[in-house]
Amino acid sequence: MTDPIVVGVDGSGRSLRALVWAAHEAALRRRPLRIVHVLLPAHSYATTEEGRAWEASTWDEGVVAEATAIVQEAHPDLEVTSALPPGNPAAVLLTEAENAHTIVLGAKGRGGFGSLLLGSVALQVVGHTAGPVVIVNHLTTGHGRVVVGTDGSGHSRAALAYAFEQASLRGCQLQAVHAWSHPGPHAYVSAAQDAMAKEHRQALEEWLAPLREEHPDVEVVEQVPDESPVIALARASDRADLLIVGSRGLGGFHGLALGSVSHHLLQFSQCPLAVIRPRA
Repeated sequence: MTDPIVVGVDGSGRSLRALVWAAHEAALRRRPLRIVHVLLPAHSYATTEEGRAWEASTWDEGVVAEATAIVQEAHPDLEVTSALPPGNPAAVLLTEAENAHTIVLGAKGRGGFGSLLLGSVALQVVGHTAGPVVIVNHLTTGHGRVVVGTDGSGHSRAALAYAFEQASLRGCQLQAVHAWSHPGPHAYVSAAQDAMAKEHRQALEEWLAPLREEHPDVEVVEQVPDESPVIALARASDRADLLIVGSRGLGGFHGLALGSVSHHLLQFSQCPLAVIRPRA
């Protein structure tokens, strides 16, 4: 069986945007779409057990029915299945991820505090899923550009491979960003700074070379900005249809499930963000 694109829905606006993105991705890849809505504890204001179960079932089934109808109208030839499993949303979605090609989620669902930009469910799924996870906060189209951040780490090399695949699939330009920070003051351009910039550009070209051979149809634009990776990639995301990063880079503690750059971009990306880690 072909691994599906799995999207989590909960009736929120962000999950609707995630649904739209996931359906388009499934159509592009000719993979089935699986819509998952996790059943939460019944509404507390019901006066009886029967009432609580009925209210939850009616609303939950409505969420899935509406999501399915939206997809079928936009993509009538797409194979669509749905599920309403009970339990902890993060745990359920992590189980779904074991047999999925990609997991797609909205940045924040119905629960949580309004001041939080990223929901706890999305954060847990991104931090512990082996395959690609796409978090949709802002849904963007028409830029004709995929952006990928890379630093030479194993995770970012996996992100590069995924980025070339996405650019080829979508027939769009790939912008490869290798951001670095000069240790000295930025008030002047020194010979040492020029030399470092050249070294970083050469490194980027080496990382890209084998993938360029594999995907000759993809137009690649290289960028080696002397600035924070978070700033560089957040800025680039404003003109992109998809931003792609590895779940961890070269820095930080290897015991952590999610690196600081990917964690910040989950909040600040202006387009859908794909977080990639090397498959075992």
